[in-house]
Amino acid sequence: MQMRNVELMVGGFMVMGIIALVLMAFRVSGLSMEAGGETYTLKARFENLGGLTERAKVSMSGVTVGKVSRIYLDKEWYMAVVEMEIDSNAMATLSTDTSAAILTAGLLGEKYIGLTVGAEADYLADGDWIHETQSAIVLEELIGRFFLDKAEG
Repeated sequence: MQMRNVELMVGGFMVMGIIALVLMAFRVSGLSMEAGGETYTLKARFENLGGLTERAKVSMSGVTVGKVSRIYLDKEWYMAVVEMEIDSNAMATLSTDTSAAILTAGLLGEKYIGLTVGAEADYLADGDWIHETQSAIVLEELIGRFFLDKAEG
């Protein structure tokens, strides 16, 4: 009887471990099991995405307020266009001079968009463009510039 109790406890521990792994995989991948509320779409142009992908998070002051829904090339400007789905609660705080920057999180180099609110009295609406953007910092370019400067000097 005691052996059966040990087997049941080990089995329960294994099930909890598998559930924890599945939840961690959802969190890391950017997928969500929760039903999304009302969202608005914002767009921004960037010169270099540096590895930003669809479903990457969009955050403001470290709080996730949305996700990247679509990325495509603007053939008129020859720049990458990023469409973001922003939670309706956050839209009431994003002024027309809000800026967007592609940032890196953690050691693995996960890219996300960080929004910084401006001081204008008017707010962004569904479908508006964020005009102030900062592209990703590409480590290879920085290293190349460093060695080029050392070779010239």
